[in-house]
Amino acid sequence: MLSQKENHPHPMVLPVGTTLDRYIMHRQYAFAFATGELSQLLRDIALAGKIVHREVNRAGLIDLTGEMGQENVQGENQQKLDVIADVRFRRALTFGGEVCALISEEEEGIIFTGNNNGKYVVAIDPLDGSSNIDVNVSIGTIFSIYRRISPIGTEPTFDDFMQGGQEQVAAGYILFGSSTMLVYTTGHSVNGFTYDNSLGEFILSHPDIKSPKDGSIYSYNDGNLNDFSEPISKYLASCRERQYSARYIGSLVADFHRNLLKGGIYLYPSTPKNPNGKLRLLYECYPLAFIAGVTGCLAVNDTEAILNIKPASMHQRTPFYIGAPKMVEELMEYIKG
Repeated sequence: MLSQKENHPHPMVLPVGTTLDRYIMHRQYAFAFATGELSQLLRDIALAGKIVHREVNRAGLIDLTGEMGQENVQGENQQKLDVIADVRFRRALTFGGEVCALISEEEEGIIFTGNNNGKYVVAIDPLDGSSNIDVNVSIGTIFSIYRRISPIGTEPTFDDFMQGGQEQVAAGYILFGSSTMLVYTTGHSVNGFTYDNSLGEFILSHPDIKSPKDGSIYSYNDGNLNDFSEPISKYLASCRERQYSARYIGSLVADFHRNLLKGGIYLYPSTPKNPNGKLRLLYECYPLAFIAGVTGCLAVNDTEAILNIKPASMHQRTPFYIGAPKMVEELMEYIKG
């Protein structure tokens, strides 16, 4: 039996909390295929996240900020940290042995790891919002995990990545902000882990996240307002009339994370410049929509739920609206007219 002192320990010896490794081990029974491979894969992602956390935090000291001077497959200027994060996650997933292939925002085609016995494929945006690093603003990583459908032992195929959002076995993001957080789900609950620099461990800080059903925050790029359709413009006007708070960071992970916890809606509609939308379906919209569904949020484009969209290409884009269900439903009423 604990003594009275042990029942009320000094603040300096309070329990550290549950580490990510321990949580994954204890929750392995909740995975669809509880044989340990998915657990190891999540640890590999966490390891790469720790390394990118280190690079982000010292970027200004060792000249890692700014552009590389070349474009990625999306036609966007690559930042130095884009390339570094892409390499770090690719190496971690390759050396971990559980992933047979991955696709990345930074690469045009499938990246084969050589682990043809690996049971999983991963779609990843290694560093979302990386241009914000120059001004010390939050950025993040988004990932989506599928169990391969091609025969184990053979080379993975395009079809392994075209299964659709409903077939994700896990998804998550890592937010590099005032603190670094890893948030993930296997479809049962969404849990957030905050990185403790002194221990080098992710510690459970946000168990079983549930999002508010309504909110008063709206997030969009105001510079595109004149290019939005009339229904979108009318909805945004109604938000201003009700004096909702406009909050836009320009990093999808950061905007989504804030609205997830506080209640709000994120909008990235189509425009004449981007008639199919700008955000990528497989490694941005699918994983966040999967998380949203577990926490009670909604994620849609102009016509259907994001997870119901049938993928056709690796870098497919879509309009994207995600957030508190009441806000998303109201927006859809405007769109349907």
